[in-house]
This record gives sequence, structure tokens and C-alpha cells, in this order.
Amino acid sequence: MKKDLHIKIKEITRVEGHGNIVIDIKSGQIKELKFEIIESPRFFEMMLRGRRYDEAHHIMSRICGICAVSHTSASLKAIEDAMKMKISKQSLLLRNLAFCGEVLQSHILHLFFLVAPDLLGAGSVAPLLKSHPELVKTGLELKRLANEICAVVGGRHIHPISLVPGGMAHAPKASELKKLKTGLKAAFGQLDATLGFFMKMPVPEFTKKREFIALKTTGAYPMYSGTPYSDVSGEILPLEYTKKIKEYVVAHSTAKHAKTAKGTFMVGALSRLNNNFKMMNSHGKAAAKKAGFKPPVDNPFMNNIAQLIECFHLTGEAVRLIDTLLKTGVKLETPQKPASYGRGIGIVEAPRGTLYHDYTIDKNGVIQNADCVIPTAQNLRSIEDDLRQLVPQLLDRPKNEITQVIETLVRAYDPCISCSTHIMDVSFV
Repeated sequence: MKKDLHIKIKEITRVEGHGNIVIDIKSGQIKELKFEIIESPRFFEMMLRGRRYDEAHHIMSRICGICAVSHTSASLKAIEDAMKMKISKQSLLLRNLAFCGEVLQSHILHLFFLVAPDLLGAGSVAPLLKSHPELVKTGLELKRLANEICAVVGGRHIHPISLVPGGMAHAPKASELKKLKTGLKAAFGQLDATLGFFMKMPVPEFTKKREFIALKTTGAYPMYSGTPYSDVSGEILPLEYTKKIKEYVVAHSTAKHAKTAKGTFMVGALSRLNNNFKMMNSHGKAAAKKAGFKPPVDNPFMNNIAQLIECFHLTGEAVRLIDTLLKTGVKLETPQKPASYGRGIGIVEAPRGTLYHDYTIDKNGVIQNADCVIPTAQNLRSIEDDLRQLVPQLLDRPKNEITQVIETLVRAYDPCISCSTHIMDVSFV
């Protein structure tokens, strides 16, 4: 359709952070398309230089208030890799439990308070307080429970203080874990109702072949542990991730973009399910079957459903972890001490995708260099590529409808823009 159209969405709403969408179309052809990330760069890697190793995880958790456990965990894993610190089995169980809590609260926040208004034709969650009060109540209750997991294990709801280099500085009480388990088991009914709601909502038909990257491991669905894996090129060794995933600067963004040798790729819940579906527990697989989710799925709008399926899996995983901890007994342990120094790489699956922390630590325990690769930054190129293919298919619609679909696509990626602006090249700024 030969149509002229100019769209500028200033500070797109219901995403974490600030960004603009600019699209200019002449005679039906896209002449300009930009997802402008307009937040000031935040030099977190520079902040680490010259700081002691045991300060790093507290600093880096402040990259984000939503995925603070992810940044803390990736930071700790990088430190422990560099300094040859091996954490105990109990510490690993507790960190995994904290991770379940974080990803659950992040997914619930996204699905109930950022996505649901799109599905119900509302501009924000506020009108839903009257039109769909039970839906909002369910979201608040599920998020409270997930936040409580982080508080019980991490010491507080955000920016955990009990996760430390070499292990854990706190052991939760058995009574606290039992209370969490009761709440988690009850949450399955709420999740079932939520899935029923989402299944009634139409999903835009849009598919585009893409490369999916997520952690992969043997015998478990990877979140805290695993090795990066591409469904196109296979395993990515941690020491080679900078050769396989190339970050680069674009003029219209204070966040870097990223590409592989094949070009654009996607990270996040949809990538995890596509690469690891067989590793999901029975709760996740049952939810996927009910939702009609059969990987591989190439529609980015389905990232919302992928997140909801992960909520079922993670709720079941949290119950399993609590059962294991209660069976073995939780006791306060002394964290391991550093045994070496050098370069260490920590990789986890944050709610929005694969997160890398890479530190070099000297013999005095001082950080000399740091690098982080953020999930949203890895997805920015994918978002723009999707819009280039999607928007021309919408030109027969009114401008306001086109704008709504554009915003819905961006929100489906659940971008955390403030995370993505954590660093920029000084020469560019």
C-alpha cells in the first residue's frame, strides 16, 4: 500500500525506562525506523574499577530494582569464577530459590500491569481496578508472594543482602520456608485462572524466523546455571561469548545493540522455551499444552505466553527447592574464601534473557576491569527488525491502530530500558 505516514511515540508507556519509537514511511516504504533509547548512560562498569571484589555485587544489583537478584547472581558468579570460590549445595539451592522469586515477580508485573491493559483496551492498569478488580487483585497477590520469596532468602524484597561471595550470609527459618510453600501451592489456582484469561485474548499473527539464544544445561530448565546456546550455531563457550555476541553503538540509542554472525537474535522467555522446553517440569508442560504452545514458536507476541508458562514452572520449582531444603535442614554456613584471582565470567537467565557479567580481579582483590551484556540491549535490534517487517503489513489501518500494535509488540519483549543504558563508550557520549 503506497502510503505516507509519520509516527513518533514519545516515551512509550508501560515499559521500564524511557524510549521513543520513530517511523517514517514514504509511498509505503520505510525510510526511517528507530527505537530511540533516550536515558542518560549509567557507567556501572566504570564504578567497579578500583573497588574491592566484595563490593561488586551490592553495586551491580543497583542496575535494576526489578532484576536485582539476577545482577547480584551474575556478579557473584563472575567473582567466584575469577577467585576460584566454590559455593555449597545449600547455597546453590537458596540462590536458585531467590531466582525463582525474582523471575516470578518480574513476569507477574509485566503480565498483569503492563500487558493486560493492552489486551483490554485500557491505557493503564488504573481502569482495570473497576472493570477487572479480581484480575488486578490476583496480580497483586502473586507479586506479593514472589517478593516474599526474595525477602525470605535474600534478606529484603529488592537488592538482596544475604547473597555474598562464596555462599550465603543468612539461612532462612524452616517456618518461613513452610509458609512460602503453602502460598506457592495455592498460587497454582490463580495461575490457572490467569492462563484462562490470556487464552481468551487474541494474539497478533506475526512470525519471523530468528535466532534464539538462551542458557542450556543437562537435566534441568536453566535459569541460574547453564551455558549459552544458539538454536542456529550451538553452544557458546563462556570465554568466547564476546567473539560470538558482538555489541555495537548506534547513533540513536544510549544503549548498545548486539548481533551474532547470523545477524539478529532474540533472548528471553520465548528463547528459553524454544531451546529448553523438554527440560520444563510437569507444571510448565501442562500449562504449555493448555495454551497450545508448541515450540519452536517464532511469534514475538507469544513472549507473553512464554512468561506465563514459566510462572507455572518456576512455582513448581520453588516448591521443589523448598522441599529439598526442608528435608536436608537449613543451617548457617561460612562462605568460602577466595583462593585465586584473574578473570571470571558469570552468566544467568535474567527475566528478560541471558545476562553476562565479566570481571578481572587482581591479587589484592581489586577489580581492574568489568563488562556487562544486558538482555534488553541484545533485543533492541530484534525489536527494530520486527517493526520493519510488521509495520508495512498494517498500513491499511488507521494511524492510532498502527501505533497501538507497535506499542504492543515492544511491550511483548518486556524491555528494561534502564538496565540497557548501563554503559556507553566515552567517545560516543
